[in-house]
Amino acid sequence: MTGRKGRWPKTGQDSGIEYVALLILEWLADRGVNAMLRVDAERRAEGRPAWTFAESGGPLKEAMRADAATAGACLSLAVARLRELGLDVPF
Repeated sequence: MTGRKGRWPKTGQDSGIEYVALLILEWLADRGVNAMLRVDAERRAEGRPAWTFAESGGPLKEAMRADAATAGACLSLAVARLRELGLDVPF
C-alpha cells in the first residue's frame, strides 16, 4: 500500500462508484478474479465498518480485503488497492 501513503480515497455521495459496482465485479471476473461486495448488518448495528470487498485469484498473487462504513468508501478503497497490486481497473 505504498501508492496511497496512508491516505484514504476521497468519496462523497456524488462520487458514483456505487453505480459501477457490478461493472467492476464483472470486469474482475473477466480476468479470472473472484470478488465479492458484502454488507454485515451486525457490524453495522455495532457501529463498525459494515461493508467488505474481498478478492482472490486471477493474475493477483495475494488475496485482498477492504472494509469501510459505506459502499462507496469500500469500493473506492478496494479499487485503489487493486491498482496498487497491478490491476488497472478502468472505473
